[in-house]
Amino acid sequence: MNWLYLAGIVIFLLGLMASIALHEIGHLVPAKLFGVKVTQYMVGFGSTAWSRRKGDTEYGIKWIPLGGYIRMIGMLPPRPGDDPSKLRGTSTGPFQGLIDSAREAAQEEVRPGDEGRVFYRKKWWQKVIIMSGGPAMNFVLAFVFFGIMLVGVGLPTGYKPVVSPETQTCVIPVAEKRDACLPGDQPTPAAKAGLKPGDQIVSLGGQKIATWDDATRVIRSHGAGPVAIGIVRAGKPMTLNATLIAQDRPSVKDPTKIEKNVGFLGVMPTEVLEKQSVGAVFGYMGDLTGRVATSLVNLPQKMVGVWNAAFSGEKRDPEGPVGVVGAGRMGGEILASDLSLEKKVLFLLNLLGGFNLAVGMFNLIPLLPLDGGHIAGGLWEGIKRGFARITRRPEPRYVDIAKLLPLTYALAILMIVMAGLLMYADVFNPLTITR
Repeated sequence: MNWLYLAGIVIFLLGLMASIALHEIGHLVPAKLFGVKVTQYMVGFGSTAWSRRKGDTEYGIKWIPLGGYIRMIGMLPPRPGDDPSKLRGTSTGPFQGLIDSAREAAQEEVRPGDEGRVFYRKKWWQKVIIMSGGPAMNFVLAFVFFGIMLVGVGLPTGYKPVVSPETQTCVIPVAEKRDACLPGDQPTPAAKAGLKPGDQIVSLGGQKIATWDDATRVIRSHGAGPVAIGIVRAGKPMTLNATLIAQDRPSVKDPTKIEKNVGFLGVMPTEVLEKQSVGAVFGYMGDLTGRVATSLVNLPQKMVGVWNAAFSGEKRDPEGPVGVVGAGRMGGEILASDLSLEKKVLFLLNLLGGFNLAVGMFNLIPLLPLDGGHIAGGLWEGIKRGFARITRRPEPRYVDIAKLLPLTYALAILMIVMAGLLMYADVFNPLTITR
């Protein structure tokens, strides 16, 4: 494991921590704006590594960088007719006992004078805005990452006749279908001639080369034999002499077909990155949003695939879910690869943007303990109050999401199991993206 691999993991984890911190700020800012008392703002889980109190809120970082939270007082309403300041009996039913315990915990931090600062008393639309702030921040971050990627760096749109850092220095027969050199492989004509990554090919055998298609056509039609290669290296023109060999190569027009005994130099071109417009970012993000939505709908089936990959050795689905460990490994793989600097940046930005988009959409699933569950509760409360107002009925009580807590605990356990399965699969059968 080299230092670039570790650096890639660290860069992804820093991006992840920043995304988590900003997700929670997406909740924190509207909560404080609407007068909800927030007692904690934490990035991470587990024991506290560092914290500082400012006003009502303790701000801190915890040791396990796998999430974060803000603690708002009064997330759950008391039972009808209960006075939160008085003791009450405990129910004997297991599910009702869970609900009562959660209600008590939600009221523990409500002090005299805080009655108007509890979450459940806020207007339904304020609850929706508060709980939507986190996913919305993820979507903004995804747009920023994709924007930098498309507008600032660009997308591959073709190739130019410049030797790529990904060029192999050995001859690999096309029938062997591998991308790594083995002991005993003969060096390519390009390696023997001294071609280096970054060299721009400007002529071959006296013929001018303007595009990679020009280079491919001249090399293949030349066949085996000596050829003079005009290049520009670090701004200086020079000529190298190479001896092409005959090789079977995939057809340019139809890669499923093989062209026999064509000229072979042994270089790979450099991709051309073309900067896109801001409008292209919306299109790119819209397309990816549709793919993520499809993956979320098929998540149970996808998790079966992860199980089979983890314990049966099946190949991981590139469109399937990946955990923090797997994404971190991808970051390390990207930085440690032979890709050009521009492509490394491109991959890392796409990884961070895609991760934020997936996290934001996952959090919108209308089930507790996800943000979407609270959003759904707020919307349902708004519908009930609107209906009561139209029909001139008494104003209904606050929506009591505490009644859904047994389902919430079951879903939380399921999420922990899924996270554990993803972590196992990411360690023993990880996804790779650079090959």
